[in-house]
Amino acid sequence: MNAAAAGSLRDRVRGEVLLPGDAGFAARCAGFQTAYGHRPSVLVGAAGPEDVVSAVAHAAAHDLPVAVQATGHGLSVATDGGMLIDTAGLSAVTIDARARTARIGAGTRFAAIVDAAARYGLAPLNGSSPSVGAVGYVLGGGLGLMAREFGYAADRVTSIDIVTADARLQRVTADSDPELFWALRGAGANFGVITGMEIDLVQVSRLYGGELVFDLARTPSLLADYLSWTETLPEELTSSVSLLNYPDLPLFPATLRGRYAAHVRIAYTGDSRTGERLVAPLRALGPRLADTVAEMPYTECGAIYNDPPMPHAYQGDNVLLRAFGPEEAAEVTESVGPGSAFPCVVDVRHLGGALGRAPEVPNAVGHRDARYLLRVLMPLMGARPEEAPGIRGKVLGALAAESTGGRFQSLVYGGCANGAPEKPAEDFWEPADHQRLAALKGIRDPANLFRFNRNIRPVG
Repeated sequence: MNAAAAGSLRDRVRGEVLLPGDAGFAARCAGFQTAYGHRPSVLVGAAGPEDVVSAVAHAAAHDLPVAVQATGHGLSVATDGGMLIDTAGLSAVTIDARARTARIGAGTRFAAIVDAAARYGLAPLNGSSPSVGAVGYVLGGGLGLMAREFGYAADRVTSIDIVTADARLQRVTADSDPELFWALRGAGANFGVITGMEIDLVQVSRLYGGELVFDLARTPSLLADYLSWTETLPEELTSSVSLLNYPDLPLFPATLRGRYAAHVRIAYTGDSRTGERLVAPLRALGPRLADTVAEMPYTECGAIYNDPPMPHAYQGDNVLLRAFGPEEAAEVTESVGPGSAFPCVVDVRHLGGALGRAPEVPNAVGHRDARYLLRVLMPLMGARPEEAPGIRGKVLGALAAESTGGRFQSLVYGGCANGAPEKPAEDFWEPADHQRLAALKGIRDPANLFRFNRNIRPVG
């Protein structure tokens, strides 16, 4: 972008307009994902929704494709030119305790919502990391700590503020624009720049939660045993298990260095006595390297996963499964164990319950018949991204026969497909839903202005 065009844009926005080489440009482009980064021709740091309107109008007039970033946790397709709109400054949170809702800005992180809602005995449907931006997470689906009881976070959205490709700010609800409201909850980044939304909260103030950590050298069938255990659980208990072969390095706790460990994470909204009874079969599997499962206030829910808070380089992919048997569990366990050529984390999340039911107001989150989500997350730790696909393909290939036929769309928390090689959009939605989304894209964004995402190509 030339200086004259940048000057014209600066005259129209209250926030920052930065070009490559300007002080602060690189820092504003950087996000939580450090293996990939945006390289826009211009960056707009929005100070309010009106700045987003002006930025989109300028981008459309100058044929600049638009990307959006608040925290950068969910970066999947980086810009190469075009405009980057930074919404991190739109971070207001307003709780309506009587209605049990929260109105949030586009840059709001879940930690702020958790703290604000806790004052009224309420909680959002957040994921494992409180530092994740709420809007991108929710509109991508949102598979949270209490998902089996309350469903996807996208199911609990009541209104969305969006600047569409025609540079118009509007509040979208199920009544005002049912087709766009359906599409935004599951494919939101394709249809505009979200400036805020309203979400339902749930009446939860505490959990029986934490993690059990096992040494797989002593409990080699842990993954198969975990899968069997999940078949007995009520919907109020949401859980997952992660397998990680720890290098013998000082940066890891002494109890984990050089071990192949399994972390079973638990969040149960029922009483602690019942929770102890439900978790007892896991504790009976063998000695544990750690056991933090206990009563906790919901404000401490981030301790269940203890996701790394610092930006880092990673690559991820995943597959949804209708079935996951002991033979597949053994193959996955061996694939990423001590003999693996590339360090990675395998994470299995138990689905079902409310996740398997359509919401009262339908949305674009599909594949609800899946019983498990298996993801492979590769911390690159100095390795080049192109070195990772082999082990990812080996793990996911072991389960290809059981796949639901699509990839899970909640890509912004925990790196479910962040940085993975580009896949066609058809992998992320059910076929009929993708056709419906493409038709709507052809109406609302025929020039594909919003294409730095898991992009749905416009039809028509």
